[in-house]
Amino acid sequence: MDEVQQQREAADEKLIYDAFQVLLNDYLNSRHRKKTDLITKAFNFAKQAHKGVRRLSGEPYIMHPIAVAQIVCSEIGLGSTSICAALLHDVVEDTEYTVEDIENMFGPKIAQIVDGLTKISGGIFGEQASAQAENFKKLLLTMSEDIRVILIKIADRLHNMRTLDSQPANKQYKIAGETLYLYAPLAHRLGLNKIKSELENLSFRFEHPEEYQDILNKLEATRVSRHQSFDNFTAPIEETLKRMGLKYEIRERIKTPFSIWTKMQNKHVSFDDIYDILAVRIIFKPTSREMEAKECFNIYVELSQIYKSHPDRLRDWVNHPKSNGYQALHVTLMSPEGFWIEVQIRSERMDEIAEQGLAAHWKYKEGGEYSEDENEMNEWLHTIKEILDDPQPDAMDFLDAIKLNLFASEIFIFTPKGEIKTMPADCTALDFAFSIHTFLGSHCIGAKVNHKLVPLSHKLQSGDQVEILTSKSQHVSPSWINFVYTAKAKAKIQSILRRDNREVLQEGENLLNSWLTKNGFEASDAIIDQLAMFHDMKNQEELFIALGEKSVLLGEKDIDELKGKKSESSTNWLKYVPFVKSKKKEEAAQPELFTVPEKFNRKKPIYITDDNIHQYKFPDCCHPIPGDDVLGYIDKKNQIEIHKRSCSVANMLKTSYGNRILDAKWDMHKKLFFDASIHMAGIDRRGLVNEVTRVISNQLNIDIRKLTFTTEDGIFDGVIDLRVHDCEDLKEIMDSLKSVEGLKEISRIM
Repeated sequence: MDEVQQQREAADEKLIYDAFQVLLNDYLNSRHRKKTDLITKAFNFAKQAHKGVRRLSGEPYIMHPIAVAQIVCSEIGLGSTSICAALLHDVVEDTEYTVEDIENMFGPKIAQIVDGLTKISGGIFGEQASAQAENFKKLLLTMSEDIRVILIKIADRLHNMRTLDSQPANKQYKIAGETLYLYAPLAHRLGLNKIKSELENLSFRFEHPEEYQDILNKLEATRVSRHQSFDNFTAPIEETLKRMGLKYEIRERIKTPFSIWTKMQNKHVSFDDIYDILAVRIIFKPTSREMEAKECFNIYVELSQIYKSHPDRLRDWVNHPKSNGYQALHVTLMSPEGFWIEVQIRSERMDEIAEQGLAAHWKYKEGGEYSEDENEMNEWLHTIKEILDDPQPDAMDFLDAIKLNLFASEIFIFTPKGEIKTMPADCTALDFAFSIHTFLGSHCIGAKVNHKLVPLSHKLQSGDQVEILTSKSQHVSPSWINFVYTAKAKAKIQSILRRDNREVLQEGENLLNSWLTKNGFEASDAIIDQLAMFHDMKNQEELFIALGEKSVLLGEKDIDELKGKKSESSTNWLKYVPFVKSKKKEEAAQPELFTVPEKFNRKKPIYITDDNIHQYKFPDCCHPIPGDDVLGYIDKKNQIEIHKRSCSVANMLKTSYGNRILDAKWDMHKKLFFDASIHMAGIDRRGLVNEVTRVISNQLNIDIRKLTFTTEDGIFDGVIDLRVHDCEDLKEIMDSLKSVEGLKEISRIM
């Protein structure tokens, strides 16, 4: 062994030893029962098992399990069982050792958790939607056995996101997409607020690096003025808290870059138009556990003497904790500068639960040291299991249903007898009926809300008292799916409709099979999928039902489609052309789409140029233009679709078909024109429209395709459809329009 290699190995040993010592010290400083021998044994075993293996970053592989164990210990607050399982989580998948070996050395509990982690380690998402649903189902069933499996999996994903720089761009988009779609909401649902925020921000950073950096720069530029606002706002609050004799801490909470960007996208506003970037958090030490709630409200009463409070923005999570255990009193106060500022009032215990979630509950059990308890989430797991009992056949529908429950904000509904039920915000009377019992939901004809008769679709508000009205003659209607919100209600309605649809579906399948046989085709999933796509159906089942209901009839066009022929009059391809060659409208020629060869290098980016842009598909879900962050997706025909990375369809593709995602970059030279739209609003005045069109047409020499303006009570609202070369053109137009007097809001319509 040469001297350089010896030095490298010595440096690796020191790196590994130092990291493990930090982990041990953090564990020893916790209130868990001290089992350092077991943790050291797991570390030595994992270190030996992964010996000689390195990560893409170049560091020894064992650094990853140590880092995951560190997150499990310090950031989630779990004990020796979870730390050992985290250290061992990749051993069974990546080495020759088996679950039985783990059980023999570390006992059944650690082995069970490692086995659960191994089962879902291939990524929750497979290449096919069916595999994805199956893996997700497996994940949730594993969770029901031991919640620590998912907590360690979230820690594993967090460390992978922190070290994502070493992965190629197409992998970054896939992993970031999965993280945002599933892991961040799971962390949120489990109360891991700090981890949820970091996962969201890391996903944002890798998918939209320029926008991420731009927001960071703007936050830095406004830091001094923000600190000044914070100091001015909190000075009288500090005096009051001291006068009350409380031990407290006041923290400045800044909205995360991801939250800012999301609000900018949803509200179509600029960074400067977001006024709730700053929030204030008061964390106090209560005189006793029994006095926590009372002291939260005492602080609120005192604060409302200093500043005016917003009457509609008091959130009492103290007496009605969220289902993930979150407790706090949220109030919104008017600052001296004229901005609403949210103040979160929490005890030290509430703050720790807000950051660490489920694990922090164990810390506040009676007694000195404490052990882990995996039975805190039974109610939520029960809901998930109900959905698992009858999942939709389409995997993405199933995931969306789960995601609805993960993201849901909560409201409180009273039964006629005064019992409190927790429901997601935006739920309807029908959701509430299904939450009580499937029979009640399926025979629901209406409800009485606060003793007033309302329809099934009536949206419930927190504090409503609801009585469900039923009739035996009532039957589930397909239209119900359009106004229920909860995953449980959607799953039950679809289950009942599927049962009703089985005969129609069977008839449609029989019709299709006989038609295929008659025309010399052999029935296969590929052929049926092709026909479903041709008729714009989401899946085979939808096609069968349409055939059974006679809303789709098979004919010559279907034979041509299956034989690869295209009708001369067909213009389907036109929807994939997002550009024109000149300002004068020319007759378009049918593009020859690029087909991905078998040995195509998917790690390298594809470059979209003026010459090859016609070879790619541009579906009409997101309308990207040069300068937008984009990615490529290899579809079932091995042709490449181009989507914005933030497109909702792209998010589904990243999570479901990660291996088909490509990094895509623009290499355009302002030869082609693309459609784009700008939204404007402001104070109406005479000559305003004329000035807007003069700036765009005369000053910038840009074609206006369409202009729509409405005015009401002195306020105008307008949309301009333009033809531009790229995002740079669009930014120049928007910057120029800011000089027009009266324009208050200018944003791109995505």
